[in-house]
Amino acid sequence: MNVFTSYIYPFIGSIRISDCIDIIIVAFAVYTLMKFVHKTRAAQLLKGIGILLVIMIVSDWLRLSVVHYILINTMQIGATALLIIFQPELRRGLEHMGRTKFGNLFTADDPHETADLIDETCVAAASLSKTKTGALIVFERNNIIDEYLTGGTPINAVLSSELLENIFVPNTPLHDGAVVVRNERIHTAAAVLPLSSNKNLSKEFGTRHRAALGITEMSDCVALVVSEETGKISVAVGGDLIRNLSISSLSKLLNKLLTAPENEKHASHIAIKSLFKGRDKE
Repeated sequence: MNVFTSYIYPFIGSIRISDCIDIIIVAFAVYTLMKFVHKTRAAQLLKGIGILLVIMIVSDWLRLSVVHYILINTMQIGATALLIIFQPELRRGLEHMGRTKFGNLFTADDPHETADLIDETCVAAASLSKTKTGALIVFERNNIIDEYLTGGTPINAVLSSELLENIFVPNTPLHDGAVVVRNERIHTAAAVLPLSSNKNLSKEFGTRHRAALGITEMSDCVALVVSEETGKISVAVGGDLIRNLSISSLSKLLNKLLTAPENEKHASHIAIKSLFKGRDKE
């Protein structure tokens, strides 16, 4: 009790409302920054910077003068370099803030919207498969894939089966390329994706399948492919391709991959290997 009255109570009594508001604003800003950076490759760079900071502190403590001098000067130059390196992320973040409604900052993704998205995608996939219309649909998860895309036409429309089918109609301006789905909406159409670097792929795979594998090798997205030659449906994730999916299997797989919590999505990727173990994979 004496400790409380001597130390804690005076400290609590000195806290003002403005101090609480100040802490909340800073905490929210840090949380928002971490959440945004987590979706980009910048997270890996920040981890590297954090390690350098720890080494710098330790070198000062151990009186390693040369190491500490080098790190101090590197950090001073690095402050300017960071602005250049993070320029795409900073611009994208500011644009996102400008487009986002204030209320949306505190809301999470609606699982019902994801379920509707999967249902609409499966309806479109069934129709495209029946008519042997080639299609490539990429679903972003944690990582934004803008840095891997070439070209593309911004769409920013609610995903529907009718819209997906119309986009991939042969000989139309948007049919040749990938549709990118972000935040439950069609973000871009006719985007060009990097092809897989795997030299052991079967020659039967066309450009769509190689592009689906390529983008999933570089990020955590999920890519759906409908073959133009056979009408068969495949899904690529983590550099693996699961082929010859029925509509019910496609729905089950997308639900597992797209509705899992963020910290379980990697586990979901591993789980599909056993879930669809009997299927043809490359």
